[in-house]
Amino acid sequence: MNKYLITYDLKNKSIRDYQSLFIAIKSLGPWWHYLESTWIVKTNLNSQQIWNTLGQHLLTNDHILVVKIDNSDKWGWLPQDAWNWLNT
Repeated sequence: MNKYLITYDLKNKSIRDYQSLFIAIKSLGPWWHYLESTWIVKTNLNSQQIWNTLGQHLLTNDHILVVKIDNSDKWGWLPQDAWNWLNT
């Protein structure tokens, strides 16, 4: 399985419930979500397939970025269980 970073800027929070987006992200595979608009998922899908799954839950002025990541270079300030998840 590959890891993908999914980050977004949802412009319509005051008029739209994004629960369907969050459910769709969780359906991709094991997930990590410690930062408000950032998820990391482990999945066999590629970035376009992830977009195809998630895009239907967004409105036209929302923004989303899906990027494949690896464990070669990372740094940050997160709880230990977040680092444990990222390193496995």
